Amino acid sequence: MEKYDLRSMDLAEMTELMGQLRQPAFRAKQLFGWVHEKQAAQIGQMRNLGKALLAQLEAQCQLTALQLERRQCAQDGTEKFLFRLADGNYIECVLMRYRGDLSKQRNTLCISSQVGCAMGCTFCATGQSGFVRNLTAGEILSQVYEVNGLLAAEQDLSIGNVVFMGMGEPLLNLDNVLKSIRLLNDPQGQQIGIRRITVSTCGVVPRLYQLAEEKLDIVLAVSLHAPNDAQRSSVMPVNRQYPLAQLMEACHVYQKRTGKRISFEYALIAGFNDQREHVQQLKQLLKGLDCHLNIIPVNPVANIAQFQRPDRKQVAAFVKALQQAGLKASVREEKGTDIDGACGQLRGKVLKQNGEL
Repeated sequence: MEKYDLRSMDLAEMTELMGQLRQPAFRAKQLFGWVHEKQAAQIGQMRNLGKALLAQLEAQCQLTALQLERRQCAQDGTEKFLFRLADGNYIECVLMRYRGDLSKQRNTLCISSQVGCAMGCTFCATGQSGFVRNLTAGEILSQVYEVNGLLAAEQDLSIGNVVFMGMGEPLLNLDNVLKSIRLLNDPQGQQIGIRRITVSTCGVVPRLYQLAEEKLDIVLAVSLHAPNDAQRSSVMPVNRQYPLAQLMEACHVYQKRTGKRISFEYALIAGFNDQREHVQQLKQLLKGLDCHLNIIPVNPVANIAQFQRPDRKQVAAFVKALQQAGLKASVREEKGTDIDGACGQLRGKVLKQNGEL
């Protein structure tokens, strides 16, 4: 019999489970607190549930287990975690520590929503290995809970911000992503403010409309990376199915439904999308949108030598030109470039070492 995954369950599902086990309804709230607030790693830790219920839970349920395979620390305090899933697949998440240098003190976790990715963006390490499967809500949450456990043992700050910018396209696993967002935000759970949660997408237009209907007060980050269809299609295959006109229309609808400013991620590639004409194309493309451009000098990724990182002078000049054109733009603070910080790089190395890639 396949066991229930408690970390994938919300309060309504736990209440239903308690009914099936002929337990009083208040037990569901206790169970929810152990799973989503205290982030229990084992069912046996739930001391106030009683021996009889614990035995039932042990027999019929499980807590999603992630096995820490590797942990790398950068000079700036950023850490990358490689976790092994129960089925032997690997996922990554990245802890970014902000300590008042350019922003207030906080710990942000960049998490994965899929094993691999089907989108095939040519400058992305995850896209090189292809798509394997979606993560469950429990596997998504477990990245936060497992890292929080490590931080607590080291008397560090718990995770206060979560970004769905790790492996995978979040909107192609929308149901589980939305469920995990609501559980992270739950006042009886981690209580992570909804405005401290960011969801990134490369532009899956139909799912963007779906997300708009949820009217969540999250931050939406759209991976743009090129100012015209020809260039964007050459590096982002999704653009061939959902070209920029359709994406921009969806962004306008999203903004009208939610009233939220949109962030556009723009990986700056030397000699490709960093010229003066690209500034004017971006100005025209983003006309009428309340938005901000996050400029990201492209990460160095193995086996993709054609994408060169512009130097600091080039980056600064491009950002200045954007601002002079009336666009809100800044260079995103970089973290972890010395530890294969781009998602998918560490997983790719391990798969190659194991002969799986």
